[in-house]
Amino acid sequence: MDLSVIIPLLNEEASLAELHKWLTKVLVDHQLSYELVFIDDGSTDESWTTIMSIAKKDPQTKGLRFQKNYGKSQALHAGFIQAQGQVVVTMDADLQDNPEEIPELYDMIAHGGHDMVSGWKKKRFDPFFGKNLPSKLFNYAARKTSKVKLHDFNCGLKAYKKEVVKAIEVTGDMHRYIPVLVSNAGFANIGEKVVQHQARKYGVTKFGSERFIRGFLDLITISFLSKFGKRPMHFFGSWGVIMLSLGFVFSAYLGFDKIWINPTGRLITERPQFYIALTAMILGSQFFVAGFLGELILRSKPQRNNYIIKEVLNLD
Repeated sequence: MDLSVIIPLLNEEASLAELHKWLTKVLVDHQLSYELVFIDDGSTDESWTTIMSIAKKDPQTKGLRFQKNYGKSQALHAGFIQAQGQVVVTMDADLQDNPEEIPELYDMIAHGGHDMVSGWKKKRFDPFFGKNLPSKLFNYAARKTSKVKLHDFNCGLKAYKKEVVKAIEVTGDMHRYIPVLVSNAGFANIGEKVVQHQARKYGVTKFGSERFIRGFLDLITISFLSKFGKRPMHFFGSWGVIMLSLGFVFSAYLGFDKIWINPTGRLITERPQFYIALTAMILGSQFFVAGFLGELILRSKPQRNNYIIKEVLNLD
């Protein structure tokens, strides 16, 4: 199979039939063998009914329905597991991503040597203060932190080699930083393509103002994980050595001073250096314990999927 198109969605019943028709026309015209995988992230409208109706008529349309709303990252993770195409494309279901971009994205992966190509919504039809400005700030911070040189990390329209999506795990709210996950997994050839962004035709956005806080917290998390995710003792152990060394230095100073310099002076417990040394040694020990626990957790059994699948359509 040439192509898998993964489409996460939440309450997009009005756009699904039009999106399917548009996608099918584009992919058939370009003679690509394909599958369309709709991931219903706990919709409360008639989205799943619409998907079932489409799938009955089109065997290339497949579906997966979550028990409840788990988030876009979990939907993409489930879609990546199911994808069978040699090239995997992700896009949103709200018709703001243009299916006409997919053949060129496919060529950039299949024939252009890229591991991943991220869309760049250079001209956006979103509110400036509601989406555009926060997006620019996020992208700037992500570039500086991750060293991945992309203009638009959070564009829903992306293309990947099959090997890439099978090698990464998208959890939490990490869908915003999938290019960073791909880079951390060792896939260095990450490209970018300017894509046409369209004004929302149906429904409303599903992301509220809380995504700003989550985005920055996720950026901190992924920055830490990219450096120390596979070796937590290197982080916690380093701080442990610093704290214990600091405590040892103050303890040695107090002992030397009490024995050789001023044996008749104040008690050691009456001096502030004693409490600095005690606190530093306790913190150093706790850092080491945290590092050991991190290593143990890392080597424990693989993490289970944190979502429940309620129904599937046409999937093996």
